[in-house]
Amino acid sequence: MAQNAPFVIQPRLTAITLAYRNNRMIADDVLPRIPVDSPNFKYSQYTLQDGFTVPDTRVGRKGDVNEIDWTATEFPASTQDYGLEDAIPYFDILAARAAQQTQGVYPIDPEARSTELLTDLVMLDREVRVANQVMNSANYPGANVRTYAAGATQWNPVNTTATPIQDITAARDGLIIRPNRMVMGRAVFTAIASHPTIVKAYNGTTGDTGIVPEKFIANLFELEEIIVGEGWVNTAKKGQAPSLTRVWGKSAVLYYQAPVLYSPQGAATFGFTAEFGQRLAGVIEQDSDIGLRGGTRVRVGESVKEIIAAPTIAFMFQNCVA
Repeated sequence: MAQNAPFVIQPRLTAITLAYRNNRMIADDVLPRIPVDSPNFKYSQYTLQDGFTVPDTRVGRKGDVNEIDWTATEFPASTQDYGLEDAIPYFDILAARAAQQTQGVYPIDPEARSTELLTDLVMLDREVRVANQVMNSANYPGANVRTYAAGATQWNPVNTTATPIQDITAARDGLIIRPNRMVMGRAVFTAIASHPTIVKAYNGTTGDTGIVPEKFIANLFELEEIIVGEGWVNTAKKGQAPSLTRVWGKSAVLYYQAPVLYSPQGAATFGFTAEFGQRLAGVIEQDSDIGLRGGTRVRVGESVKEIIAAPTIAFMFQNCVA
């Protein structure tokens, strides 16, 4: 039976949007997705002292066992809808069909191509949102942020007196839960990977020039993973010449990510993304306002909420490279 609705989800297009992913996006790695049953949900934070204060566990032969009272703060939150549309004139669709009939090929599927482009933009928007949250020093306790002034302490390779190894290990050892990941922009990783102190550690002090592999740096700091942001975003206003900048900037964050997280009430973890439903793609048929013959509208979107749940188990190095 034909669907009689203004917006029809197309399995073919949904399959495309779920499969299409710019491999240089890291938002899903930094704030992993957790499914929620409703757009409105809650997550809990237990107090720090509950997990680290030793109670009296002694029990008399006929005495009462000491009872513990756990305290937690419940935070309500809601997912936000994000989406984009693209109007496709029937002229373009008919031209593609004609090419298939006359040439025996289907050079362009306008709806599929539109789905890919819209998906990329929706994902870029999410990448920027996550980067702005994670790399915002205001989201961390003051004691968990180190801001570098321009000068010799920044991690650029020319600053041979800088101490990135000591800086990172001191921050790592000072966190109440040992971090297992570190996220940074490409500029920061390149500086670390070529800094003389790191290169010497890799070469066994026999040389201080070169580029160190990502895996070695993760092992050096006893981390499971180094996550490097590669994305670019255009910051120029519409109509102006493009001005591309790195999404993840020139800072870095050490943090702990729980290995398995099934719900917003799960184990302590730096952050997560609540996701209501899956990313979708569909078509609004027969829009008479598109061109002479009308057209269709392709829509791509998702319902998510990015949350930094435990900033106390993370440490930020702000402006650590010039």
